[in-house]
Amino acid sequence: MQTTVFEQVKETVYHETLENGLKVFLVPKQGFSKTYAVFTTRYGSIDSHFQTKSGEEINVPDGIAHFLEHKMFEKKDRDVMHEFSKNGASCNAFTSFNRTAYLFSCTDKLDSNLNLLLDYVQEPYFTDASVEKEKGIIGQEITMYDDNPDWKVYMNLLKALYQDYPINIEIAGTIETISHITKEYLYQCYDTFYHPANMLLLVVGSFEPEAVMKLIRENQSGKDFPPAPQISRIFPEEQSSPAKPLIEANLAVGLPKCMIGIKERENGLTGEALLKRDQTTKLLLDIVFGTSSSVYEKLYDSGLITESFDFDYSCEKDYAYSILGGDTPDPEKLVETIKSVMEECKQAGIDEDAFERAKRKKIGNFMRGLNSVEFIANQFTNYKFNGNDLFSVLPLLESITREDVETRMKEHFLIDQMAVSIVRSASAQE
Repeated sequence: MQTTVFEQVKETVYHETLENGLKVFLVPKQGFSKTYAVFTTRYGSIDSHFQTKSGEEINVPDGIAHFLEHKMFEKKDRDVMHEFSKNGASCNAFTSFNRTAYLFSCTDKLDSNLNLLLDYVQEPYFTDASVEKEKGIIGQEITMYDDNPDWKVYMNLLKALYQDYPINIEIAGTIETISHITKEYLYQCYDTFYHPANMLLLVVGSFEPEAVMKLIRENQSGKDFPPAPQISRIFPEEQSSPAKPLIEANLAVGLPKCMIGIKERENGLTGEALLKRDQTTKLLLDIVFGTSSSVYEKLYDSGLITESFDFDYSCEKDYAYSILGGDTPDPEKLVETIKSVMEECKQAGIDEDAFERAKRKKIGNFMRGLNSVEFIANQFTNYKFNGNDLFSVLPLLESITREDVETRMKEHFLIDQMAVSIVRSASAQE
């Protein structure tokens, strides 16, 4: 077992790659009552077109990664949820565009819960009958999301930004696509993407690293795994510009919802370069549109935005985009105002005092986050899968200069890379 010490944040990470390829990371936090464990596979909703270990090229139905996540909890003769509950643990799982994670938190019986997590994720059990039953359950979930204005405005924005890249596809799929899912498809995806060599296990909280690593080694050494498949994902070539300037929908809302996206023109960054782009862009957005900015104050005082106004930046190797918006009485005016703000900021540059305030705020928020095992558990794997360390964020943040942010602004605040999604009241159709 190796250790990496991050002196600046006073954190030590214990890590080991097991014989089966599983990467294990332990972050002890003495004095904390709660422990989190997250078992993650690098497999999400975008991974529907790939080459199998036999060399066969396959397209599986949209929504299958999410469907598989649901089915992992069902076993022939045991109730996983009940077992976690009996151990005093809270368990959950989620599927994103490029990851599926299984997790639990507990204050006691870490050994039992950790063995349970590893065992149930590594024991697939699918039957024709249970797959058919699940289609109805997930179909109801899909219908619920279709009627959710916040989800609809977000997914429509991704459809406007991306022509072919599969983050424009619903994570849960559609009722039509999941109707084609079979247990054979599920086993095929499981065998391809759930091999330990494609997975990462993180444990963070109050425990003795040597004892926990010993438990994990013993659990994994008692199981047989085939050689790790060579995973070959296949993605369409995406155009650099947005697919559509605007997508509108009508649902039951009080105020219209307006979300503006900026599609990154150049992709392909990895490691520290990707991390710097991510943090610099988030800092930029906070300087210009954060609640302490003059822009936010003017928009709010004028009634053009409400407290729902927010922004974020999603940054992966193959895609990246900013989103900002919220409820507004006048979506068109908000869009034009945001465009004007971006152009004015590029001309005026970044105010030094505003930069320093936003940077101190971001560093402070990050340091506070490190006092939360939930924060570490939720963030650690994302950074690691992108070739970075969560605990390296602080020195990188401290190294960012005002000039870095201005350069990023000129690269990213591009009007021709923008797209808009609006959800209006259903009565607006009348």
